[in-house]
Amino acid sequence: MNTERKAAISLTTGLEDPEKVTVAFLVAVGSAESGRPTMMFLTKEAVRLVVPGVAVATACEGCPPLQDLVERYRKAGGRYLVCPLCVNAKKLDATSFLAGAEVGGTVQLWEWIGEGATTFSY
Repeated sequence: MNTERKAAISLTTGLEDPEKVTVAFLVAVGSAESGRPTMMFLTKEAVRLVVPGVAVATACEGCPPLQDLVERYRKAGGRYLVCPLCVNAKKLDATSFLAGAEVGGTVQLWEWIGEGATTFSY
């Protein structure tokens, strides 16, 4: 039996709601920095967050800058699975995505989850 304690964070929101994005990244960073294999599943407007130079907002006074959270997530080995339908609909170039980001849908997400994961949805 697989005993890894994975975490999957599903995010549908982009910079139209930077507070929600910040919360999702805080959860993802906490998971990855604690040593859990962590995957963010990005759909809808969230797919734009893996385009270099996009995730640069600061959600509120006292909130960490989003670019700092993205960098911490990368350093901790966090990965992204980016919805292919959304990438195509928004005409994004997947070859330029941030390190750790790959195009994949629900089948790939379930394959990664395997025997189970703690999940969060934003």
